[in-house]
Amino acid sequence: MTTIVKQVITVRASIDAPVEKVWTFWTDPKHIIHWNYASDEWHSPKAENDLRVGGRFLWRMEARDGSQGFDFAGEYTRIITCKQIECLLGDGRKVKLSFASEGNQTTVTETFEAEQMNSLEMQKAGWQSILDNFRKYVEKSV
Repeated sequence: MTTIVKQVITVRASIDAPVEKVWTFWTDPKHIIHWNYASDEWHSPKAENDLRVGGRFLWRMEARDGSQGFDFAGEYTRIITCKQIECLLGDGRKVKLSFASEGNQTTVTETFEAEQMNSLEMQKAGWQSILDNFRKYVEKSV
């Protein structure tokens, strides 16, 4: 029997905002649609979020020109408010987010199991771009 070792990728961003604001902007669909994309050619027209263990989320990502799109979806497996979120994506991969607060600075660390279709570098760059968009959105919002 062969055991498949899953590659794990970590991205992180330090955000100039208190953890309560960062948490709300990460989990509230009215905010998710404003930052959930990797480049300006994409957008997130729809987000649904049932933030509880066993609850499901679905964040739609689409190219602005309508040429392609996909759903980023899964189920929450662990939630510690303002500290941690763990989920299982629809394809079976695990994702863990941690929110570390120090005064008005919050560091978000996202660790995820890589998929097999795209290079590790491409996946890391894409997830980091989304996290960077999130940081920019939070910091420019009053």
